[in-house]
Amino acid sequence: MERKVISIASLMGMIAIILGAFGAHALKKELSTEELATFEIGVKYQMYHSLFLLFIGITSLIDEKIKKTIFRLVIIGVIFFSGSIYLLATKSITGIDFKPFGIITPIGGALLIVAWGILFWRVLKMKK
Repeated sequence: MERKVISIASLMGMIAIILGAFGAHALKKELSTEELATFEIGVKYQMYHSLFLLFIGITSLIDEKIKKTIFRLVIIGVIFFSGSIYLLATKSITGIDFKPFGIITPIGGALLIVAWGILFWRVLKMKK
């Protein structure tokens, strides 16, 4: 499980850097300041959660079952949260109105919150 979590975290981080550079250079000319700021939020949260998954992959504080649960929540959460933000922010380029799917963004955010909450709860329950 550790290898899988760390490799996916690394891939997510790499993609976040690529998207961040793409936004800063290629999209800078195409998106409004507000759209670009929105796009950057997606990149930031993807990177934050890549680092979170790296921690989950290397920590011995939680068991494999909990790691797997957190891993799944983070992957789906990032796809829903950051992915929907990327799509919503680039509407002016794609011409596709993803607004009806905007509900996916808070669902993704909720999944990310739950992942952090599980880690918090498990650490609190640990014996000293």
